[in-house]
Amino acid sequence: MHIANVPIRGRLILAPMAGVTDRAFRQICREQGAALTVTEMVSAKALHFGDKKTPRLLALGAGEHPAAAQIFGSEPETMAEGAVRAREISGCDIIDINMGCPAPKIVNNGDGSALMRDIKKAEAVLRAVRAAVDCPVTVKFRRGWDEKSVNCVEFAQMCEQAGADLIAVHGRTRAQQYEGKADWDAIAQVKRAVHIPVAANGDVFTPEDAAEILSYTGADFAMIGRGALGNPWLFARANALLETGSVPPEPSFLERVDTAVRQIELAMDDKGERVALLEARKHVNWYLKGVPGLKEFKKRVSTLTTMDELYALAQQLRALAD
Repeated sequence: MHIANVPIRGRLILAPMAGVTDRAFRQICREQGAALTVTEMVSAKALHFGDKKTPRLLALGAGEHPAAAQIFGSEPETMAEGAVRAREISGCDIIDINMGCPAPKIVNNGDGSALMRDIKKAEAVLRAVRAAVDCPVTVKFRRGWDEKSVNCVEFAQMCEQAGADLIAVHGRTRAQQYEGKADWDAIAQVKRAVHIPVAANGDVFTPEDAAEILSYTGADFAMIGRGALGNPWLFARANALLETGSVPPEPSFLERVDTAVRQIELAMDDKGERVALLEARKHVNWYLKGVPGLKEFKKRVSTLTTMDELYALAQQLRALAD
């Protein structure tokens, strides 16, 4: 598989998720078979004004290729500059444009999925970015703004004509946020309407979901987001299903605990102990999700302030498996 001239050795992509897909989590997912990873979204305006925190979000891991840097904004010139800066800072192989984020603080500024309400502006943004960088450019968007304005097919065709090398379609409208069911039929309609690669996104929580969304929509790639939270093994297990027709067993409880600890260690190397432990509160609980009898342990995760406390908690969790 290829995105323009960039080879992608697999059909599963880790979706960009703000506050989640940092370098540590992306490394864990790549080790489990994610063929392409994407940074957290970064503001083109922040890059323009030289925000000191933004470059950290764009830092790729050692050997993290192919990888994409995702930018958001709605001013063509600023987005073009942001794309150039993001590529310079990260060394990424692909620039991805966010035209799908539903968060109020994003859409209220005319960014993210708000661009689906103004196709001409979205086209201007895409053409400006396309002209500014010498690498593949991809676009992530949604089914539409709401049920009265489902325009993903028209939007996809615009993206193709404006020079996008791949489009990723989330099968929900902006109004749905992350509720309800993703509309895979809409993604299939998009796939039939364009000639560039399509990544299908929405409701991929199991290996079977990954295989089904690819088969049902005809998409070239499956993009996995929330299904990978605390479950990076989804990539390895889905890849196995696609390649062999059988699904490996789920990871053991010990493997869940050990991987959670390792991810926080990787995050600490990047962000320091304080920030890594604050973020560990959500990540560790995601790793423990679905395991019965851990209510008190999950409460304790929210009080962690040092790695020593995390190690002690992990040791107690491991003892439960003995």
